[in-house]
Amino acid sequence: MGIISWIILGLLAGAIAKLLLPGRDPGGFIGTTLIGIAGAFLGGWISARWLDHPVGKHFYDGATWAAAIGGSLVLLIVYRILFGNSRD
Repeated sequence: MGIISWIILGLLAGAIAKLLLPGRDPGGFIGTTLIGIAGAFLGGWISARWLDHPVGKHFYDGATWAAAIGGSLVLLIVYRILFGNSRD
């Protein structure tokens, strides 16, 4: 997969992560989108590095999507912990 595919996957993974963790985030739509893109890269790297499953081969692979969404969820949770959750 190329860099454009990872960016598109990150946008979609960020949207799915946002659906799984509803609420207002401090960064708004732009922040959530950037977190999704970074989460896709992070999830892919973790999957390839420690889970011994290289995810760079196919865009429609379930493990690739799970890694991207998982990375986005982790970054979104960390972002909310560090910068506050505006649900309060």
